[in-house]
Amino acid sequence: MPPPSRSLLWLGLVLGAVCASRGPAAPGNATDPLNVLLIIVDDLRPSLGCYGNKLIRSPNIDQLASRSLLFQNAFAQQAVCAPSRVSFLTGRRPDTTRLYDFNSYWRVHAGNFSTIPQYFKENGYVTMSVGKVFHPGISSNHSDDSPYSWSVPPYHPSSEKYENTKTCRGPDGELHANLLCPVDVVDVPEGTLPDKQSTEQAIQLLGKMKTSASPFFLAVGYHKPHIPFRYPKEFQKLYPLENVSLAPDPQVPAGLPLVAYNPWMDLRQREDVQALNLSVPYGPIPADFQRKIRQSYFACVSYLDTQVGRLLSTLDDLQLASSTIVALTSDHGWALGEHGEWAKYSNFDVTTRVPLMFYVPGKTAPLPVEGEKFFPYLDPFDSISEVPEPGRQTGDLVELLSLFPTLAGLAGLRVPPRCPIPSFHMELCREGRNLLKLFEGRGEEEEPHVHGNPRELIAYSQYPRPADSPQWNSDKPSLEDIKVMGYSIRTVDYRYTVWVGFNPQEFLANFSDIHAGELYFVASDPLQDHNVYNDSQGGTLPQSFMP
Repeated sequence: MPPPSRSLLWLGLVLGAVCASRGPAAPGNATDPLNVLLIIVDDLRPSLGCYGNKLIRSPNIDQLASRSLLFQNAFAQQAVCAPSRVSFLTGRRPDTTRLYDFNSYWRVHAGNFSTIPQYFKENGYVTMSVGKVFHPGISSNHSDDSPYSWSVPPYHPSSEKYENTKTCRGPDGELHANLLCPVDVVDVPEGTLPDKQSTEQAIQLLGKMKTSASPFFLAVGYHKPHIPFRYPKEFQKLYPLENVSLAPDPQVPAGLPLVAYNPWMDLRQREDVQALNLSVPYGPIPADFQRKIRQSYFACVSYLDTQVGRLLSTLDDLQLASSTIVALTSDHGWALGEHGEWAKYSNFDVTTRVPLMFYVPGKTAPLPVEGEKFFPYLDPFDSISEVPEPGRQTGDLVELLSLFPTLAGLAGLRVPPRCPIPSFHMELCREGRNLLKLFEGRGEEEEPHVHGNPRELIAYSQYPRPADSPQWNSDKPSLEDIKVMGYSIRTVDYRYTVWVGFNPQEFLANFSDIHAGELYFVASDPLQDHNVYNDSQGGTLPQSFMP
């Protein structure tokens, strides 16, 4: 048996101190604060059964959705890991955190902004982090924002360090650092994979918290389906290549401005992709390899689903399903050949739209009766292919910024106030909309969208570029190299993006310096392939962009 992790040892000390100060835990009652389980997935687009995808086998996430309020139109604020995570975990936009790359810590670089787990910690919760929650590195001060955000040291799986090494067995029998990496788990270093380790750690932490006098906030960050697609090879069998189609729009759109395109440079660094000798920046990737990429992404989603299923079934086993809020989301989406792209790094819906669902005991689903299994583990390999009936859904346009105020409100905490402009001096405030009213139990038919402020039906995203045409660092420019910023608004009717000059020293966009524009109408062009910006009135910005 492996030795206990630092998180478990620290947790024992923390709980011992809590119990000593509070005495024995009282029996649960309706006034006890709800626990929170926040599941954050890396690069997961809404390719799930609960979002209408008939190919994907995701029974455990679908089951969670059936007991949740599911948001059909949730959008990230920047389609890259560190900026997105810092944004939604602080409740501030990238222009406030001033993080557009991976190379600064917001508390030093922008302002000492509170985070979701910090706020729960300050309100009596034991807060714990497992896996990839904050992005590791400078953007979280090489500590996952400890000790501000977490009661115990964050846990990272030991096998994480092998993700980008030569662990993929190629047709030549040798090990490679490939994009496509189905593996026999017993043969990989340590005989395990990061997401398996994270699930095991989270289950242990839940067991420890079962008898705690304090409520808990547990964030679990899963790596897959982030590249490389390194996953147990048996999941490939769920998606025979003959059943995997290409993207419906695999060509670079004729009217796409050069600045809007991302050349997916990180894929090109993988040995199996290098062997294709693709032209830069547009490729294209051969059709048979495109299908293999999509197959492996889908296999990773089903593998991820099994880990989520194991985690959720533990809530049943520990009788925590009636006292724990569960929220599941992703930091951004991922293009699988749409517009000729194979990454995030853009403002299209396919990279900014994310799954978002909240299970709230007694609110989104009845409280489980004694002995009832709310989240029994479902095997994606079972022949039963029916997707659980979805629970309540809303088509409201929402932003990941809303995660902070909504989780606080659902847990019964005071919802942080709206941020003033500017808000760099305020430690605790939020720039996102509070979604609590959508949990009141009335369907959309009985509660039409009536908003005093039209901005509430808009989702904002943005992406930086170093130049007006694709180059080696277009996907992930460092702050000092940013010359253009693409600001995008998504309404129920359209997505409108303007690419404007940007000063990285002053963090200022010049909306009089328009480099390019995009305009796509949702009803007639849902895939966003036909840019009609130049057919419109061009340089006039919608009122939504104005301060």
